Amino acid sequence: MIRSISLQPLPLAPNPDRPLETVSPQQPVYPSKAELLACLPPELLRIDTTKAWGSLAFSLGLSLLAYAVGTQLPLQLNAAPLWLLYALVTGTVAGGCWVIAHECGHQAFHPNRRLEATVGFVLHSLLLVPYFSWQRSHAVHHANCNHLEGGETHVPPRVGSADGQVVQLLATGLGPMVYGVFSMVSHLLLGWPLYLLFGVSGGEEHGAPTSHFWHGAPFRNGRRLLFPDSSRRGMLHSNLGLVLMLLALALAAHHTSLARVLAVYGLPYLVINAWLVGYTWLQHTDTTIPHFSTAEWTWAKGALQTVDRPYGPLLNLLHHGIGSTHVCHHVNPRIPHYNAWRGTALLSRHYPELVRFDPTPIHRALWRIASGCAVVSQEGSGAGFYYQAPVAATEPSP
Repeated sequence: MIRSISLQPLPLAPNPDRPLETVSPQQPVYPSKAELLACLPPELLRIDTTKAWGSLAFSLGLSLLAYAVGTQLPLQLNAAPLWLLYALVTGTVAGGCWVIAHECGHQAFHPNRRLEATVGFVLHSLLLVPYFSWQRSHAVHHANCNHLEGGETHVPPRVGSADGQVVQLLATGLGPMVYGVFSMVSHLLLGWPLYLLFGVSGGEEHGAPTSHFWHGAPFRNGRRLLFPDSSRRGMLHSNLGLVLMLLALALAAHHTSLARVLAVYGLPYLVINAWLVGYTWLQHTDTTIPHFSTAEWTWAKGALQTVDRPYGPLLNLLHHGIGSTHVCHHVNPRIPHYNAWRGTALLSRHYPELVRFDPTPIHRALWRIASGCAVVSQEGSGAGFYYQAPVAATEPSP
């Protein structure tokens, strides 16, 4: 497979003895949306239902098997290491179900749209994700990738803004090490529920707060409504799915115990959320990835600011390549995951200086982002907004 490095190169082999510096690259020439889409032949959109159902069976079957193991573990303090291992394995495996539901949300799973929506709704409801509400906000994310005003999810605060001042003071006050730990914990542990409940990290023009569970006051703010009136029905259906799942968990707690449900379901739930936020964070954030205001943003420019990373064969198998083919996914999200590998190679071949791939090991890239990305400021007239670490970012030894 052909891979490439952007003109805005990510640090490929950072020196742990030197502070990470933000690069001020020469601005590349971006293609139009039509030119970018033309790189991907129509056959990549063809859905193979055998592969689709096979991927679902693989992820769902492994997940059910893993959860079944949890029902047999003892609820004792000396079994804590077993529960930790169970949570990591089960949450990682069940992340594959999240990805299949994500594919349904993009209409890339099955040609029968009603069946496809049902699969996505059931899978996401099982994972306490409001499927149709998420589908709406995720579509906004794809339509406005790396757009400072209209973007959705992982939109950075600008230096000098009210949010930016708070983040900058926090990062400067805590120092790089403590801020990095705080940023990582807050993102991976609390980021997903805070986003769903209050729209944390959403775009500037969507207003704050927003909520995936209610489209009216006090969540109806901003110049751009994230959830207009037309989304009300889908939001209600999403909420119904969550209520049914919560009732099922309550029934399970009644027949077993609350502790058993919290351990069997709750521990992997935290790991699933961490994978979800971790993937999204790493796909759209780094010290050399620009964000653009309305005057400079274009769809193609925004789509090409995503980055593919090396998750290795096991995670790519379990999570259907979502972290290693994300540039292709943003160029055309209706390409099924099993065709995205070819699409990635084609994009790299056509635009070798624009398609991003960062070979930095995942743990080092995550630390670089957590400790070095606080607020963004503009490098110059016509340039993008880049993260400026208020303190020198450090990295752990490999």
